[in-house]
Amino acid sequence: MTSKSIVRVGDPVLRSVAALVPDPTAPAIRQLIDDMVASLEEAGGIGLAAPQIGILQRVLIFWVPDARATNEPDDGPCPLTALINPVLEPLDDRMALGWEGCLSIPGLRGEVPRHLRMRVTATTPEGEPFEAIVAGTRARVLQHEVDHLDGILYLDRMTDFTRFGFTEEVHEAEAERRSRELT
Repeated sequence: MTSKSIVRVGDPVLRSVAALVPDPTAPAIRQLIDDMVASLEEAGGIGLAAPQIGILQRVLIFWVPDARATNEPDDGPCPLTALINPVLEPLDDRMALGWEGCLSIPGLRGEVPRHLRMRVTATTPEGEPFEAIVAGTRARVLQHEVDHLDGILYLDRMTDFTRFGFTEEVHEAEAERRSRELT
């Protein structure tokens, strides 16, 4: 496993559509996933798409730690998972705003509308079909990472840029807002 540099916004690879992987079990794909895992661990994120390390292949990895999981059905903590050629299908029209950051846009966060529940289909690195219903953090992170496979950044999904800023200031403002709501 070799950690790769995370590509940052402005690099044209982040605006490119990733190619389908013809053989999910290929050794090159296994190596790509290993490199992505090392890169994600070094960066400290919860999701990473192959274009974020400069590889235009439809591969993503994600995990949901206890602290980030919600109480929604079809969410909860999730171990590190690799998906190849993922496809998302919204289960209804319900959406919610939520704060997102991105390893390719370091230090900034924005409030992004996302579908609440999704069906994900993909292939595992072992070549097995994968299908699941996801909600909460799982749904949000998968939508974020699949967007990367399509050359879309969370900035493109934002509807209110007054809800965008540096992570520290956003956290401080949100804590102050919650404090006012409690009084």
